[in-house]
Amino acid sequence: MPTTALSRADVEEFGRQLDRIRDEVIASLGDKDAQYIRGVIATQRKLEIGGRALLFASWLPPAWVAGTAALAAAKILENMEIGHNVLHGQWDWMRDPKIHSTTWEWDVVSPADQWKHSHNFVHHTWTNVLGKDRDIGYSLLRVSPEQPWHPVYLLQPIYNMLLALVFEYGIAMYDLEVERIPAGDKSPKEAMTQLRAIAGKVARQFTKDYLAFPLLAGPAFLPVLLGNLTANLTRNVWAHTIIFCGHFPEGAEVFTEDQLDGETRGQWYVRQLLGSCNIDGGKLLHLMSGNLSHQIEHHLFPDMPSNRYAEIAPRIRALCERFGLPYTSGSLARQTGSVYKRILRLALPGPGHHRPERATPPALDLHAVV
Repeated sequence: MPTTALSRADVEEFGRQLDRIRDEVIASLGDKDAQYIRGVIATQRKLEIGGRALLFASWLPPAWVAGTAALAAAKILENMEIGHNVLHGQWDWMRDPKIHSTTWEWDVVSPADQWKHSHNFVHHTWTNVLGKDRDIGYSLLRVSPEQPWHPVYLLQPIYNMLLALVFEYGIAMYDLEVERIPAGDKSPKEAMTQLRAIAGKVARQFTKDYLAFPLLAGPAFLPVLLGNLTANLTRNVWAHTIIFCGHFPEGAEVFTEDQLDGETRGQWYVRQLLGSCNIDGGKLLHLMSGNLSHQIEHHLFPDMPSNRYAEIAPRIRALCERFGLPYTSGSLARQTGSVYKRILRLALPGPGHHRPERATPPALDLHAVV
């Protein structure tokens, strides 16, 4: 694997500089940050209430459009900027039992405890490590040439689009890790317990969005049901787009498990950096993406409050320039196009791998630094 010009001392200094940034931010957390997350939660709830109220008048087309848009925005905020980040423990420092990773349950069908294990523990520990990080392609897609090809991947451009529509359900089933059962690493009883928890959340969501609120709307039953369905589909497609753009565009690197032997703090930081990609945009994009448009900063500091990522992003970029490390970022259109181009290319047999020329080498061999 190609190497950067970094020495081992450089790598560890890079890590110390990042630790310093993190310590500064954590030490400065206070009322302004608490007001931010409480304000986002209040806005989300107003959008949901307003959206559902408008949908009750959805025999008027403008009311249906406005209500559906408001409800979709509320669901995206709840999923991305609130749920994802609260469950990461980003707001645990507030010691508010209502906004805490141990008590929050979000409005998607993945039970919070199951998602926290597969995402917070597995993914963020083994980021982009083949055979360890199951988020590489979500066990469905070939998104790296290092993944062995199989004929089923010929269909991945199609089933990836279907996955986007039902993304919350795909993630819930993915969190079950059913492939561990034949190997004896997981008992069928444990899987059934988890499946019952998922089924309970599915039942609650279906009852709320596709039965209770449509029935309350009386003669507007069908428009309300369609509005709720559209809002959920919009949330799923948006979440799929943002997450894929942070993990699978050109520039995102993968690693092998043997490269982690004796991995230091500095090397861990470098791996997080090289395995992540950002999305350029304004404040609204960052908010609606749950600040996962700052995927690099999120992977470096997953428990840092998300409202601080935009603040530290220029410092991270400058630090990467100083040490000659790539900081991969691009517009939403560019990153989305890159993801779908990769999915199409890697559906075919062979490496299908092309890295654009750039000044810095594409990966750091974590054993080769001297």
